Amino acid sequence: MQQNRFIGSLLIIAGTTIGAGMLALPLAASALGFPLAIAAMLIIWALMSYTALLMLELHQDAQQDATLHTLARRYLGRPGQWVATASMLFLFYALCAAYIAGGGEQLTSRLTPLLMLPDWSGALIWTAVVAALIISGTGKVDLVNRGLFTLKLIALAVILVLLMPKIEWIRLQATPAQTAGMMTSMLAALPVIFTSFGFHGSIPSVVRYLGVDIKKLRLAILLGSALPLIVYCLWLMVSIGNLGQSALMQQAGLSELVTGLSAAVNSPALQSVIGGFADLALATSFLGVALGLFDFIGDMLRQKRLVTGLITFAPPLAFALCYPSGFIMALGYAAIALVILAIFLPVAMVWQKRHQAASEGNYRTQGGTVGLLLAMLSGCAIIGAQLLA
Repeated sequence: MQQNRFIGSLLIIAGTTIGAGMLALPLAASALGFPLAIAAMLIIWALMSYTALLMLELHQDAQQDATLHTLARRYLGRPGQWVATASMLFLFYALCAAYIAGGGEQLTSRLTPLLMLPDWSGALIWTAVVAALIISGTGKVDLVNRGLFTLKLIALAVILVLLMPKIEWIRLQATPAQTAGMMTSMLAALPVIFTSFGFHGSIPSVVRYLGVDIKKLRLAILLGSALPLIVYCLWLMVSIGNLGQSALMQQAGLSELVTGLSAAVNSPALQSVIGGFADLALATSFLGVALGLFDFIGDMLRQKRLVTGLITFAPPLAFALCYPSGFIMALGYAAIALVILAIFLPVAMVWQKRHQAASEGNYRTQGGTVGLLLAMLSGCAIIGAQLLA
């Protein structure tokens, strides 16, 4: 049973990380050139894995159902709890609204030819299905997520099989100096790459599901975050290798990327496969983010699951229905909220914990004070890049 939950926890982390935004990575990172883009992803993965392990250092001394809300109150007091709550709600509600809008639009486009439904119906149905799963419990989410994740890997395998033979390896050797300044390229790409590794909101849900078993949690986090890293590297390789750096930098959006890749292999079916992959990636991300938000609100308000579900899904559904484009600017600054949640708060709480008179627990993340300071400086650099970009 525990082994089964371990695999499920690993896939929840990986599924939350590999979202539909992955498809836009080549557009954001192509200006860096393939070698530098891979290096940037490795650094960001190491940073996010490190701060996730800091969260485990905190969870070992807390109740199994503790969330960032309770951890921040324990180590940083009321001000820290307010910052954690505001950042979590801003980020998760914005992401949920985006996933509802995107998934609802896709669902409406598929159902309308059959049932002639109004435009808003897709978002409502999509939200109701996910809400029912989340309210039913993490075990149900785990089972559905496994199926969706498996289908997502199959779709990805088909995409890679079709695109790998068409790679022109010379295109992977391009450097930023050939197309744009390295600093400008890094400023534009860094926040996008950073948000692509955001899974920290699901850590409390995984801890609650798997239990406070530091060894298994540590392995689940490292493997669950390493799988997206491998997927991102392969996706970037086939995208740049097929289309080239210059062509990717000139493309305006995701639809042009999908069309260009389909034309590169002369396979109209590839467009459908990539579309299916995007839908599955969106679904697994929505499940992971919504589960994290649900558990966070449940810990904060201590209400019945149905009431918690209503508070979780009603606000993003309302915004997605009334303002389908209203979260574009908010999502552009999601990296700032994620820096606060995934870097600043874990570092500050661990710093406070380690300087307590009687620190509890046996597990301590490696790196010491130097690691904490480097993580804080990295977070400042990411926020600076977002503001300057």
